[in-house]
Amino acid sequence: MQQQDLERTRRWIADEERREAERQRGVAARPPDPDWLIEQSLSRDTPPVYVHVGGCYMAGRRSKGVTREQALRALADRVDPCPHCRPDTALGFAD
Repeated sequence: MQQQDLERTRRWIADEERREAERQRGVAARPPDPDWLIEQSLSRDTPPVYVHVGGCYMAGRRSKGVTREQALRALADRVDPCPHCRPDTALGFAD
């Protein structure tokens, strides 16, 4: 009985270690966050809502990665900078 419990525990530990190794491989294989994001509005017919610094905790699901030039162009086109991550400051953008 104890031998069976020990074997079950060892299998459980091996399964957990395998799951953790898979999770770590997934984290390592994940592409890096983009440097800049543009958050789209709810409607495709309206302009974007915010420009964000990549990794901003306030960026919504409708955000997509853009280049530095695209972020600067969006700010020049009057897309608001996120008030939390301040991409305008990070980009050196001044009205």
